[in-house]
Amino acid sequence: MESGKVTVVALLLCLSVGVIAEDPYLYFNWNVTYGTVSPLGVPQQGILINGQFPGPRINCTSNNNIVVNVFNNLDEPFLFTWNGVQHRKNSWQDGTPGTMCPIMPGQNFTYRFQVKDQIGSYYYFPTTALHRAAGGYGAINVHSRALIPVPFDNPADEYNVFVGDWYNKGHKTLKKVLDGGHTVGRPDGIIINGKSAKVGEAKEPLFTMEAGKTYRYRFCNLGMRSSVNVRFQGHPMKLVELEGSHTVQNIYDSLDIHVGQCLSVLVTANQEPKDYYLVVSSRFLKQELSSVAIIRYANGKGPASPELPASPPDNTEGIAWSMNQFRSFRWNLTASAARPNPQGSYHYGQINITRTIKIVNSMGQVNGKLRYGLNGISHSDTETPLKLVEYFGAADKSFKYDLMADEAPADPSKLTVAPNVKNTTYRNFVEIIFENHEKSIRTYHLDGYSFFAVAVEPGRWSAEKRKNYNLVDATSRNNIQVYPNSWAAIMLTFDNAGMWNLRSEMWEKTYLGEQMYFSVLSPSRSLRDEYNLPDNHPLCGVVKGMPLPAPYKA
Repeated sequence: MESGKVTVVALLLCLSVGVIAEDPYLYFNWNVTYGTVSPLGVPQQGILINGQFPGPRINCTSNNNIVVNVFNNLDEPFLFTWNGVQHRKNSWQDGTPGTMCPIMPGQNFTYRFQVKDQIGSYYYFPTTALHRAAGGYGAINVHSRALIPVPFDNPADEYNVFVGDWYNKGHKTLKKVLDGGHTVGRPDGIIINGKSAKVGEAKEPLFTMEAGKTYRYRFCNLGMRSSVNVRFQGHPMKLVELEGSHTVQNIYDSLDIHVGQCLSVLVTANQEPKDYYLVVSSRFLKQELSSVAIIRYANGKGPASPELPASPPDNTEGIAWSMNQFRSFRWNLTASAARPNPQGSYHYGQINITRTIKIVNSMGQVNGKLRYGLNGISHSDTETPLKLVEYFGAADKSFKYDLMADEAPADPSKLTVAPNVKNTTYRNFVEIIFENHEKSIRTYHLDGYSFFAVAVEPGRWSAEKRKNYNLVDATSRNNIQVYPNSWAAIMLTFDNAGMWNLRSEMWEKTYLGEQMYFSVLSPSRSLRDEYNLPDNHPLCGVVKGMPLPAPYKA
């Protein structure tokens, strides 16, 4: 039989027995251990993955299935979350204390998830204790499928750059400080891919470029509390992607990246072949912190100039500068993302808002100890993950829904410490307002979703402010900054069933209660909307030993 006929017959046989080709699988084995790290020159206990800090990169393509077998060789329970990955119908893999029992010391757990209909720059990090302050993070790069056009030429190479602040106190010491009711204070320095350097120091180059070629730099801020500004000596940056959205390709000399945020820029090696500095400096701190890294031209001659590009203005003027830069980030309406249809074919600005949730962050004292909260509720984790007790029909044993109102109380600094879980209606289109009355910036991330960041403005929000919303080409993203004494507005459809964490990305505040969960339940209890509890999912707390609920059906 001819080969073409064999292929057709094989295809017909597959279809007749219901066999459907799956998207490709990528497999990873990760060994999580302690190791000595010295990002600022002070040795301390860090968290390594396969001996690396930052950890291994997950390089994948839209719709790939990711399988990560994690061995916890620490002396504490441990979890990874996959920041920006939406886990469609699958909050079981989200890796937060509200969705999963932790991986206990000496044990392993295999995460299984799909980067369904996504492209972009994301990362993973530990959500347990203060582990984020010790490392344990790495890149998730999700590329477009071969048949989907990308709005820029393939770069010569891609480089992941993790920037952020760092503390010389170890993660266990920082945790003791917070448990004692105190703040961890200001960080000790800025790091770039786990290292720091000053101008003039003899260091190996961070990356190398060849003259005449263009490179993609994927930046993520994995610090604990500080916004940063990034800039290259003599090389402008073309912004091309922001947390999974292709952007209008504006040119920038420097870019603010707030805690938890990621973006991609193109940099062309079109200057004299020699060394140049990548500069990263803190934003909105009383005393600026900074670090540099060397970007080297292949076969270049000469050291980097000691004259660094100036940092942008700070304080009140700097906030206005940063806010204006946010407004310049626009969705590329004609570009495709994970699917072939243009991003702009989704007209979010024409959808009727069914609910407005206004969230005010605050800090206060509870029993003499520092706490943070949202609308007067300071979240506390439960012994049993929220998603598990909900799935087993035992939510009343662990928490009450909707303690947090849709509006802030008169005095949100009067905090109640309790699990903070809010019910939402499946597939409703919702507006969320973040209002920050504090003197320091905030950033917020929502698991399971991307949302449209339609406005960031100074002052207090009111309904008439909606006239200032960008209802045409706001970027679809998963993290939003809220400047001091300012507000931000986002819009999204709650169409992904599960239990999803909304949190401050500033981990001191998250740890002390500035977070919550949205419970999104499909009334049909169908596999079309949400997956069943995975077979390998550990059970703990009040559900251990309980009979399994009836599974969802198609």
